[in-house]
Amino acid sequence: MSSRLERLQEAVTATLGDRAARVTTALGELTVEVPAAKYHEAAQLLRDAAATRFDLLVDLCGVDYSAWGDGAWDGLRYAAVLHLLSIEHNWRVRLRTFATDDDFPVVDSVVDVWPAANWFEREAFDLFGIIFTGHDDLRRLLTDYGFVGHPFRKDFPLSGNVEMRYDGDEKRVVYQPVSIEPREITPRVIRESAYGIGGEHHPFGPTPSAPHKQ
Repeated sequence: MSSRLERLQEAVTATLGDRAARVTTALGELTVEVPAAKYHEAAQLLRDAAATRFDLLVDLCGVDYSAWGDGAWDGLRYAAVLHLLSIEHNWRVRLRTFATDDDFPVVDSVVDVWPAANWFEREAFDLFGIIFTGHDDLRRLLTDYGFVGHPFRKDFPLSGNVEMRYDGDEKRVVYQPVSIEPREITPRVIRESAYGIGGEHHPFGPTPSAPHKQ
C-alpha cells in the first residue's frame, strides 16, 4: 500500500471512528463500509471533516449481490455504493452501505449532503428497487411509466414481464403480458476429432497444412 493510500485510510478511519464497519484496500483504492443506520451521518462527516473534505459525489449506484461469486455470497443483498472525490486533497474513496431488509431495501437519501445524488438515487430505485428515505422526488428515471419490476435485480426475467405495442385497431399503445417464451441459448462449439486437420471430407472443408519446421 502506498504512503498516499495509507494517509487516506488513516484520515477516513479517524474521521468515521466506529461508524466504519469495515475498511479495505484493493487495486490502489479504498472502500469503506458503514451500517445503514450510520450511513447518512458518515456521509456528512466525510464531506465536512477537514481531514477528508469529500465535497464531490462522482457516482452513486445500486448493487444486487445475490448472484455474486456464483452464489457464494452470504450476506445482505442490496447495497448503495458511492464514489467520492476530495478536490482539496485530491483523493477518492468508495463508500458502501447495505439495506437491512432484502425484501424491502431501504437506506437514507444523501441528496441533502450531495445534491448530485438526486438522479443517481432515482436510477438505483428504478433499476434495483432501493428506497431512499428523505428523497422528495423518488420516481422512475429510465424505464417506462408502465414498467413492472426492477430490471437490474438478478432474478428479473431476461424477457421482462410486460411488453408494449401499438394496437392498430384501438389506435393506441397497449401493454400486455410478455409473449416471448423465456429461454437461455447456449452456443454450440463443435470440436470433432478431425477438427483442424486438412482433408476434403472435413466438415469445414480442407485446412491448409502448417509450415514444416526443420
